[in-house]
Amino acid sequence: MGIEPKGPADWSGLHIAILGLGVSGFAIADTLVELGATVVAIGQQVDPGRAQLYDAIGVVPQVVPDEEAEAAALRSAAPQLVITSPGYRPAHPAIVAAGEAGLPIWGEVDLAWTLRSWKTPEAKWLAVTGTNGKTSTVELTTAMCRAGGLRAIACGNIGIPILDAIRDPQGWDVLVLELSSFQLHYAQRLSPWASVCLNVADDHIDWHGSAAAYRAAKAKVYARTRCACVFNREDPATEQFVRDADVVEGARAIGFGPGVPAPSDLGVVDGVLVDRAFLDSRSEQALELVTMADLQSVRLSAPHLVADVLAAAALARSVEVAPAAIRAGALSFHPDAHRIEPVLKRDGVEWIDDSKATNPHAAQASLRAFPSVVWIVGGLLKGVDIAPLVEHNADRVRAAVVIGADEHPVLEAFARHAPQVPVVAVPDGDTEEIIAGAVRAAREHAQPGDVVLLAPAAASWDQFVSYGQRGDLFAAEVRAQLGGDADHDVDGVSSAGH
Repeated sequence: MGIEPKGPADWSGLHIAILGLGVSGFAIADTLVELGATVVAIGQQVDPGRAQLYDAIGVVPQVVPDEEAEAAALRSAAPQLVITSPGYRPAHPAIVAAGEAGLPIWGEVDLAWTLRSWKTPEAKWLAVTGTNGKTSTVELTTAMCRAGGLRAIACGNIGIPILDAIRDPQGWDVLVLELSSFQLHYAQRLSPWASVCLNVADDHIDWHGSAAAYRAAKAKVYARTRCACVFNREDPATEQFVRDADVVEGARAIGFGPGVPAPSDLGVVDGVLVDRAFLDSRSEQALELVTMADLQSVRLSAPHLVADVLAAAALARSVEVAPAAIRAGALSFHPDAHRIEPVLKRDGVEWIDDSKATNPHAAQASLRAFPSVVWIVGGLLKGVDIAPLVEHNADRVRAAVVIGADEHPVLEAFARHAPQVPVVAVPDGDTEEIIAGAVRAAREHAQPGDVVLLAPAAASWDQFVSYGQRGDLFAAEVRAQLGGDADHDVDGVSSAGH
């Protein structure tokens, strides 16, 4: 029979199956053992170091060969509750088996929420999701909160697991959560202080089963929000998510965008980011937060990064961070590696690493910052149609260099929507050969004033260990082929399009 605990006192002796033996799975197991539950941990692999950690807490991982075996192990365990790591898709045989048995299925987010005041006073949770920009926004929000004197930590899909954060003996004032669509799919209890969906575009359709299911998962970030539902005025879907959300009475809708803000929004006026939401006189006044010149000095002036700053500022202002601390936090921030990261400039051509652009929405944010691009594109498309991205940017792409396993949809998109653009398909090979070929092809087509942009619009797992490896190899190869150091250092992203 399934059981759903209500608080920290309800777990002793409960028989629980955990799906996944990675970072999240171990954090779940470690927490449940401390609560006195009986734990069965199931997965297809566990690295040796983590296996030792499982041994230390008295849990023997059940390592099985495939998904069907995971389902069989779960049935044999006959648990009262299943808690899954976020990677287990809804159609996974083990998840299906749990549903058929009538078992409650929790994710790590709901477990952490249920235990939020187990050891320390409850923190305020600021929840961040979106197809792109999550990590930057979480890190910016955390920096702003810390600049305002709050004890804040980034957790969830980045930083430390949420379960580790809530068990920190010193406690936190604020938890800033990066939440993926996978985590939100399983979230049924989370009630954040403030929440934001930065943007939404088709992604992870292979995991969710449909674009509608993916969007429904993203929309769940607003459910039960207590203070502020922050949405993107340039993305109507996010505003609709807020309109449709069942929130705690009194929660406000707070918009952000690049133009002059209405009352209850954040925006930009004459080169200054301003707040017209978190002040009593918002119908007549706005609070200055940070200037565009400030953001330019720390590589945050690209349009999508300005949006991230505005969203982060809204979250931080919801927990009463002062405007001066918003500015200080923004100026202390350093953008993620491989996110529109300058490599060098040589002979009038800039080389930019945006390997973190792993879907079309992220690539569009990068492409629109530059008027003339030699575009290195391709990888694992995850079921997403790349044709609209190609069509939308046909007039700014001087040439395309196509890499990756899913090259045929990319080549077809260029043939149909941008037949005038020269296209080079790089043959498959080892990782170094692929990147070397891509850089050579880009050099052949780039002209002074161009940007050679690695913005693949696709995941990296087909040919690389990660987007980080893809970006590192690209930067190293650019420097190798162009002779090491640039003619002059590139301190920030090109001002084109800003």
